[in-house]
Amino acid sequence: MSRMNIPQSSYPRVVIIGGGFGGIALAKKLAKKEAQVVLLDKHNYHNFQPLLYQVSTGGLEPDSIAYPIRKVLQGYPNFFFRLAQVQEVKTETKRIKTNIGEIFYDYLVVATGSETNFFGNKGIESKGMAMKTIPQSLNLRSLILENFEQALLTDDLHERDALMNFVIVGGGPTGVELAGALAEIKKGILPKDYPDLDTRRAQINLIQGGDRILPAMSEIASEKAEIFLEKLGVNVWKNIRVTDYDGKKVLTNTKTTFEAETLVWAAGVKAVILKGLDKAQFLTKNHRLKVNEFHQIVGLDDVFAIGDVAQMETEEFPNGHPMMAQPAIQQGRNLGDNLVRLIEGKPMKPFVYKNKGSMATVGRNKAVVDMPKFKFQGVFAWFVWMFVHLYFLIGFRNRVVVFINWVYNYIRFDREARLIIRPFKKQNQVEKDTLMQD
Repeated sequence: MSRMNIPQSSYPRVVIIGGGFGGIALAKKLAKKEAQVVLLDKHNYHNFQPLLYQVSTGGLEPDSIAYPIRKVLQGYPNFFFRLAQVQEVKTETKRIKTNIGEIFYDYLVVATGSETNFFGNKGIESKGMAMKTIPQSLNLRSLILENFEQALLTDDLHERDALMNFVIVGGGPTGVELAGALAEIKKGILPKDYPDLDTRRAQINLIQGGDRILPAMSEIASEKAEIFLEKLGVNVWKNIRVTDYDGKKVLTNTKTTFEAETLVWAAGVKAVILKGLDKAQFLTKNHRLKVNEFHQIVGLDDVFAIGDVAQMETEEFPNGHPMMAQPAIQQGRNLGDNLVRLIEGKPMKPFVYKNKGSMATVGRNKAVVDMPKFKFQGVFAWFVWMFVHLYFLIGFRNRVVVFINWVYNYIRFDREARLIIRPFKKQNQVEKDTLMQD
């Protein structure tokens, strides 16, 4: 028995680090095969990240986009889950060091995903808000609602405007979807919740460093999404980079500044690299793990990487596949088949990514969809976006709950989950409270 109480087995042990889209897809592929599968994650749930912005804006409760990892693979023989924080990978001895002990592996799969990339800007990191995890989304939801409560209490018009102003940095799908959701709240919900506050003064600013939003999508999708946002009242700023934030003022590389109590950073992600795999020979210039067409980390035969953390360079994708759910799912399934082939002594099959398209929603009846062969926008695209997201949610209950919420929100033009369950304090408020106590 290891210190994690994983029983000995005659089957080879496959350890998967990370219960995201890639890790879950792989575990499902191996669940009934002749392998002992051990999944390690610091959370006991799988998080459906594409809908985090709906948790942040009160459209959904977190339990409708999270699903217990143990339940995903319930009843499968030879499957073990451990709630653990991985501290180091020792490739020479084939051991993984965690906060609950060490474990030996025959094959290791790194599916640690990505985290928010602040590009070294400490001011934005400490005073801004990220939206990559469920706790972060709940913090953002609390902050948004607390700011409006605070705006009711102040007589200072300048401070009131800052409390009702939002700056979203990054014009990718996350930034666009969050901006659209906030605009709908401003239009349909705030006037009813805060009749004694002039919510028309609330500003939603979406800032993009490049010359168009949704740069990974087609130009027609970018143009249409921008039109949708502007119709909703969002201020779209292009070719501007945010350089610093002190909790109240947003500085840019131009003379344009913004007074806002809420800055949401959605301008980039970076791979989560574990200690032991952070050596130069394993990493690309983009700081992702370098893998071959069989997902093996270059230089290691028994260690694999999939999803956001992995960079498989091909002719079509010289910088690796997009850091999105679909490549991770496909890589997880392919690696599952390959590990079975490896165990059986058969040659592995190289990974070929099937691009199924990309999409983003801007709001009610407004979305953009790019399929490999055709592109469309508007109401039909919005229904397609909803169907695809419902399909990929894990668990029947989650699909039903999300669907009912969406139908209710559509009919009533409401977001019932605008609750401050756990109050959130920004860093500058914490500093102020500490000074007062001293």
